[in-house]
Amino acid sequence: MRHFKRLLVPGFMLAILMAAAMPAFAAKGSKVIVVNQSRWAIHELYFSPTEEAEWGEDQLDDETIGTGEQFTLTGIPCDEWDVRVVDEDGDECVIESVGLCADTDKWVISDSDLLACQAATD
Repeated sequence: MRHFKRLLVPGFMLAILMAAAMPAFAAKGSKVIVVNQSRWAIHELYFSPTEEAEWGEDQLDDETIGTGEQFTLTGIPCDEWDVRVVDEDGDECVIESVGLCADTDKWVISDSDLLACQAATD
């Protein structure tokens, strides 16, 4: 996850700054639909900005994205992300430099994405 520097701002100023920033954030793609077109159910999904080494929380929690299903994520800012996918067999796959934004609010996971990871580890 990203680390932000702490800034001391009086309460009313903080409220004004947050109110001004919210429309800009909402307009820049905070919703992403993940479509699973692979042959495997997706059990875990993690994001990390491409320039960072640590993974965020599992975005699916207790959910699973079955074959042919989709899952809507919210609160995902426009950015380039590395995505770690864990399938039904426990196989992990890292798909690098996935651009997610409001203009491309659907991201499709295909067999070729997951098989490319399998081939890289064999």
